[in-house]
Amino acid sequence: MNYISEKAILGENVKVGRFAVIEDDVVIGNNCIIGNNVVIHKGTQIGDNVRIDDNAVIGKQPMRAVNSIFKDEKELPPAKISSGCLIGAGVIIYCGCEIGENTLVADLSTIRENVTIGSKTIIGRGVAVENFCKVGSNCKLETNVYITAYSALEDYVFVAPGVVTSNDNFAARSKERFKHFKGVTVKKGGRIGAQATILPGKTIYEDGFVAAGSVVTKDVESGTIVAGNPAKYFKDVPEEQLLKNQ
Repeated sequence: MNYISEKAILGENVKVGRFAVIEDDVVIGNNCIIGNNVVIHKGTQIGDNVRIDDNAVIGKQPMRAVNSIFKDEKELPPAKISSGCLIGAGVIIYCGCEIGENTLVADLSTIRENVTIGSKTIIGRGVAVENFCKVGSNCKLETNVYITAYSALEDYVFVAPGVVTSNDNFAARSKERFKHFKGVTVKKGGRIGAQATILPGKTIYEDGFVAAGSVVTKDVESGTIVAGNPAKYFKDVPEEQLLKNQ
């Protein structure tokens, strides 16, 4: 048995699986498929031709631990999923999150509050995108990538499996850290290889490339490849690989 609020608005040809919960003021566009056990929280907006697979939770309110660095704030706006998106099984998308058209969020991924994601981006399986992040369009974040809070990824960014980013140089010690939280910035066309680690506040500039397994302790200049621990200049990105030549 489903629970669909009388205050929810469902478009034409919407298919809803078993045991789904659709709360007040939810708006679902035309030709959508909602899987089994899906929970769509109050006010969530979903465009046309969206598919949401089993056990997904959309529009979840955040929880706050007593010692969380994120303090209580004004009520967050509902989640917004644009037309043509595919949302995988077990995905959790928090309120205050906006996802652009034709984006894929694969199974078991989590997208926290105050996050925006562009169009035609791929968020791979098990990816975590934390609070206050911006991810552009035509990006690809592969399996088990971790994007720390206060990060910004521009368009056409590629992040390989297992990449870890960080935002706290003080590693949870001293009050001074609260003044310096800063995630990573990846400019247009930046690429990061598998299992690389990017330290807080670092910027990978346009077409910069971080080799697999590297630890980035300094900014990566535009059009260069860095490698190692700590990552150092290796060579320039080949001309045929630059984004402008694709």
